[in-house]
Amino acid sequence: MDIATIIGLAAAFGLVGWSIQSGGNLSAFLNLTAAAIVLGGTFGSLLVHFPMSRIVGLFGILRKTLVYAQPEPDAVISKMVKYAERARREGMLALEDDSETETDEFLRKGLRLAVDGTDPQLLEKILQTDVHQIELRHFEGARILAAGGTFAPAFGMIGTLIGLVSMLSTLSDPAQIGVGMATALVTTFYGAVLANALFLPLAGKLETRSREEILNKEMVIDGIMAIQSGDSPRIVEEKLKSFLSPALRRKVETAKKRAA
Repeated sequence: MDIATIIGLAAAFGLVGWSIQSGGNLSAFLNLTAAAIVLGGTFGSLLVHFPMSRIVGLFGILRKTLVYAQPEPDAVISKMVKYAERARREGMLALEDDSETETDEFLRKGLRLAVDGTDPQLLEKILQTDVHQIELRHFEGARILAAGGTFAPAFGMIGTLIGLVSMLSTLSDPAQIGVGMATALVTTFYGAVLANALFLPLAGKLETRSREEILNKEMVIDGIMAIQSGDSPRIVEEKLKSFLSPALRRKVETAKKRAA
């Protein structure tokens, strides 16, 4: 579970709600017409802009991105070095059991291809294609969320215009002026909150998680290629450490010293 996202969403919506409540008039911000304009309009525009399958697929991407925690890069390095040590001692076939029991689906696939003696160039191409498709799915998901962040304020403005027209058309009836003004202002409020507290932050988080996942998978590819070519565990480790920032490299070195 991505605790930062949960805390961020709770803080954003919670503080907005608290600010409204502190004004003593929460009911003034509950407007079904305004919600229908903003939510319905935004969802409808997303359906026009993207295929239905992409909209439905977004929920799966978000669930995996926000709920499933990617392993730290140093953990990936430790796992690849372990496999390199076993392959160096006992040969590639010694990894056959691991190619069936490994929990990481992508790594399991790579190990299976390597154990089967797949040509290195073909192996790399297959795994890189998988990575490219994952990257495209995440990019499309971020595009949908960013589009939602664009459409929501636009429909908030449309609702404002509808409310103003309604208000101006009933100037002779003072009792109706407040209804039109409420719709006019609340729709803008709904659009701004949805865009800046939900759609755009989630789009940014999806891009960040995508980069983390792609980094891990690129490390796995390089590790498998190095193991298949017979590189020593030390060489495998050094190749993969080149993916890391200086701080993470120091973390890996510290962990090794403690283990020793």
